[in-house]
Amino acid sequence: MSIKANLLEVKKSLRDNVELVAVSKYHSIEETREAYDAGQRDFGESREQELRLKHEALPKDIRWHFIGKLQTNKVKYIAPYVSIIEAVDSLKLMKEIEKQAAKCNRTIDVLLELHLAQEETKSGMLPEECLAMLEEGEWREMEHVRICGIMMMASNTDDEEQIRSEFLRAKALFDDIKGKYFAQSEAFSIRSYGMSGDYLLAQECGSNHVRVGSRIFGER
Repeated sequence: MSIKANLLEVKKSLRDNVELVAVSKYHSIEETREAYDAGQRDFGESREQELRLKHEALPKDIRWHFIGKLQTNKVKYIAPYVSIIEAVDSLKLMKEIEKQAAKCNRTIDVLLELHLAQEETKSGMLPEECLAMLEEGEWREMEHVRICGIMMMASNTDDEEQIRSEFLRAKALFDDIKGKYFAQSEAFSIRSYGMSGDYLLAQECGSNHVRVGSRIFGER
């Protein structure tokens, strides 16, 4: 099947309130354009250099999501144009985004990355670390960063019940954080979890923002 056919099939399987991010990382500019031509506007990239090349080559109405681990020294390169940074795993990184966004006179949306998987290799803040950072409150002074929700990655396992429990825990943490710190914020609304192998389960468990790559573009 073509990228267009794959994309339309994925979109057909999504609930009305679920946003699709097409993970174009490691796929060519031509393949990304094919998905764009089929109507997709949100794309996920995880390497600054690859993102820069695609941003320069592709239409400017694309909303670029940075979905990988972001080093603080790379923030300045993507700050002028990135739409959302999905994997904020420390206050240090958030402060650097604030600094670089201020230089560009823009506000950058971010998601707080939570580590809920039972794997050491997964990145993100432990729930208690995230809650401690929010409680401390330094983020409230940031005028160029807008916290819009949470993201997480489930364990890499075939155990569907384990994945389901991690997704449901993410939803519960989102509700807790929303109630305590963002009750008045309409922007704090994104629950980003679910990828090609588990996005249907993720939307059953409250995700409204899924990142799908291989189902659209094929295996790399």
